[in-house]
Amino acid sequence: MPMSEYVANLRRHVGTGLLMLPSVTAVVVDERGELLLGRRSDNGRWALIAGAVDPGEQPADAAVREVYEETGVHVAVERLAGTALHPVVYPNGDQCQYLNLWFRCRATGGTARVNDDESLAVGWFPRAALPPIDQWTRMLIDEALDGESAWFAQPGTAHPVLRPLQL
Repeated sequence: MPMSEYVANLRRHVGTGLLMLPSVTAVVVDERGELLLGRRSDNGRWALIAGAVDPGEQPADAAVREVYEETGVHVAVERLAGTALHPVVYPNGDQCQYLNLWFRCRATGGTARVNDDESLAVGWFPRAALPPIDQWTRMLIDEALDGESAWFAQPGTAHPVLRPLQL
């Protein structure tokens, strides 16, 4: 899916300069305990399903929407798993810092498939046999599945996973 009209309008004003945007990521688990991943069309890497929060949209609703738009899978949000500022630099030079909220979600229906142009492939993977993923994705999965409360970077700490990501 192309850049939202909201972000496109901001980009007309700031060019490739830094934008801070709210975003969500869904750690989706099915009845077998497998995780839903998508292979991104912009860089070919496997990742969790994620996206920007639209103006006026609640973050949990954005997570449900993003999963369905990108994969055709319906989910129920079980809990907030964490939040962190996640910097990204896109191949075209656009700089973003996403205030990301990630949620543990349970699949409730639908069939996993490539449902838009953001993914090359979509699939379910056992936690012990995930395709290659980056440290950010690994942290989100681990905190969503193993954490007992929402994760956040402790004040005054510099977490190595939170440095800028080059897509």
